[in-house]
Amino acid sequence: MTDTDVQLQPRKKGLTRRQKRRLSRGAQYAVFAAAVIAFALSADWGRLQNQFAQVDIAQRMFPEVITLALKNTVLYTLSGFVFGLVLGMVVALMRLSSVGPYRWLAGVYIEIFRGLPALLIFIFVGVAVPLAFPGTQIVGGTYGKVALALGLVSAAYMAETIRAGIQAVPKGQMEAARSLGFSPARAMVSIIVPQAFRIILPPLTNELVLLFKDSSLVLFLGVTLQERELSKYGNDLASTTANSTPILVAGLCYLLVTIPLGFVVRRMESRSQEAIR
Repeated sequence: MTDTDVQLQPRKKGLTRRQKRRLSRGAQYAVFAAAVIAFALSADWGRLQNQFAQVDIAQRMFPEVITLALKNTVLYTLSGFVFGLVLGMVVALMRLSSVGPYRWLAGVYIEIFRGLPALLIFIFVGVAVPLAFPGTQIVGGTYGKVALALGLVSAAYMAETIRAGIQAVPKGQMEAARSLGFSPARAMVSIIVPQAFRIILPPLTNELVLLFKDSSLVLFLGVTLQERELSKYGNDLASTTANSTPILVAGLCYLLVTIPLGFVVRRMESRSQEAIR
C-alpha cells in the first residue's frame, strides 16, 4: 500500500474531547435531576409540613427567638471568639519562641485541645472547675463559662492559624524593622502581626462561624430560661408543642448569621488571591 492510498482512506470519525466532556456533563446533570425528581415524588410533603412548618407555632416564637435566643447565641460566640483570639495569640507566640519550655507547653496545649471534643471541654468547665476550685465563681456567670469553654477550644485552632500567618510574612520585614531600631517584641507587634492578620483574616472568620454553631453546647452547662441559645430554645419549644417547627425556625436563625459570614469569607479569600496576583 502506497502513501497515496493511505492518504485517500477515509479517517474514522469520533467524538472530540470537548464533545466527550459535554456528554459526560449532560449525563451527570440527567442523573442529578432524576434523583431530585425521585426524592420530590417519594417524600410525604404533607407529613413534613405538619411536623416542621406550622405557621402558627412559628409566629408565636417571634420576637423572642430573635431578642433572646439569637442574641444570647451571638453574645456567647463573640465572648468565646475574643477570649480564644487573645489566648491563641499568646499560644502562637509561645509556639514561635526561642525558649524551649514555651514551645513545649504551647505544643501540648494545641494537641490536647484540638484532640478533645468540644463537648468534653464544656463538661470539664461546668463540672471539673467548680470541683477543683470550690466556692470560686467564674466571672460573668454562664457567659463567662461559655467564653472559657469556647475560648479554650478555639484558641488551639487559632494559635496554629496565627502561627502560620506570622511565618508567612517575609523575614525581610523583621530584618528591616530591626535595622530601624525596633526591638524584636515591638517589631512583632507593630510590623509582623498586623501583616499576618491580613493573611489569616479569612480562616479566622471561618473559625467564628464554627464557634457560632458550637455555642449550642451551652445547654450542658445548665442555663436559665433567659440564658437559652437557639438550639436550647428551639428544643424546649419543640418538647412543649410536640412539634418540630421550633427546631426548623432555630436552624433558619443559624443560617441567618452563617450564610452572610460565609459570603464574607469567600469575598476576603477572593480579594487576597487578587492581591497575590
